[in-house]
Amino acid sequence: VQLQASGGGLVQAGGSLRLSCAASGRTFSWYVMGWFRQAPGKEREIVAAIKWSGDNTYYADSVKDRFTISTYNAKRTVYLQMNSLKPEDTAVYYCAVRSTWYSGTYVYTGDLEYDYWGQGTQVTVSS
Repeated sequence: VQLQASGGGLVQAGGSLRLSCAASGRTFSWYVMGWFRQAPGKEREIVAAIKWSGDNTYYADSVKDRFTISTYNAKRTVYLQMNSLKPEDTAVYYCAVRSTWYSGTYVYTGDLEYDYWGQGTQVTVSS
C-alpha cells in the first residue's frame, strides 16, 4: 500500500483545511486509517483514526468536535476535515494504514500498530 497525503497549507486561526490521503493498491474493510501529527520538538501523536469500513472512529481529545475523519471508498481516500484551527494544531500531518487483519470494531491508536505511512503534509496555523 502506498499513501499520498495532500491538502496542508497556511491558514489563520479559526480557519479550515481538508487533508486527503489517497491509497494505492487494494484496501480492505479491516484496514484502519489514521492521521498523526508531529510538531517541532514533540513526539508524534494520533489525531484521528477510522476503520476503512467506516463503522468506528477515534479522535484525540484535543481535536474532538473540530476535526472529522471520513473515508471515500470509491477513491480509496481518507479525509481529515479540520475546522476551528488553532496555532497548536501546527504540525506535519501524516496518514498511515494498519493492514493486519482483525475482527471487531476497535480502532488502533498507537503509531507502532501502523505499517504503511504517507510522506506528511505541513499544516501551519497563524495566530
